[in-house]
Amino acid sequence: MVTDRVDAVVIGRNEGARLAVCLDSLRPQVRRVIYVDSGSTDDSLTTAHARGAEVVALDMSVPFTAARARNAGLAALAADAPDFVQLVDGDCEVRADWVSTALRAMADHPRAVVVCGRRRERYPDATIYNRLCDAEWDTPVGEALACGGDALMSYSAVQAVGGYDPTLIAGEEPDLCLRLRRAGGEVWRIDAEMTLHDAAMTRFGQWWQRSRRAGHAFAEGAWRYGRAPEKHWLRETRRALIWGAGVPVVALVAGLIHPAGLLLLLAWPLQMARLAPRLGWRTAFFTVLGKLPEAQGALGFYLGRLIGRRRGLIEYK
Repeated sequence: MVTDRVDAVVIGRNEGARLAVCLDSLRPQVRRVIYVDSGSTDDSLTTAHARGAEVVALDMSVPFTAARARNAGLAALAADAPDFVQLVDGDCEVRADWVSTALRAMADHPRAVVVCGRRRERYPDATIYNRLCDAEWDTPVGEALACGGDALMSYSAVQAVGGYDPTLIAGEEPDLCLRLRRAGGEVWRIDAEMTLHDAAMTRFGQWWQRSRRAGHAFAEGAWRYGRAPEKHWLRETRRALIWGAGVPVVALVAGLIHPAGLLLLLAWPLQMARLAPRLGWRTAFFTVLGKLPEAQGALGFYLGRLIGRRRGLIEYK
């Protein structure tokens, strides 16, 4: 059922048939859809126009971030602003009853300014990397610290805190949610199906890049807010640096002093064994291994700060 209280902002680039599915899933549920395109070379613009979306084509001479794209979509709604806006990535299909379910949750929690539900991978069994994504999306139900890229938000609340930070190449949603919570709002994750996502991760290199991007986001978030009461992503950054950089560096230095020093690398399999009863062996393996690219991303952020250069996107597909 269409509601005149909700509009949608979809961002994407070269999503192909996935964009058509995304837009078709939204049209019955919202008043209007803004599609923000970031330099697609396929038929995304034609697809969006054909499905009645209002299209915003980003100026690609300006460095792209997903945050900048979402802000462009929010700005396009300003002249006739909705009460709520559904943010969606163009590779996601929105469940048929999601918007009405999210609105009920907003009514149940008067201070809520963000409501999200369960994002699932469309093909979780296609690759181990897709399966890891599906597990990552399964966060606890209840009041939360942050949401992901798909969520129903109060339009006025988002605008009041300045929207997304367009300088962030990753982690823009937790950054926004932190500012919304500081302004007195609440973020809720409800026990409801929200979207189907297609990570399309088939190669180890894609997983590595995605983990590296997460490490960059952790480090930048901790740099901004780690000393504040929220201690935003401070623990995640420390874990990445300790397990992904500290353990191998100390082991190699100790190994140069005496070959037995390399035994410190056994800390990795021991950590996997500790996590396996809770996560399963495969997830535990990738959780520990993932600290290497996370550390790479975090150290890349610090290096950029040191030399005064912001790095560009870290893309995995």
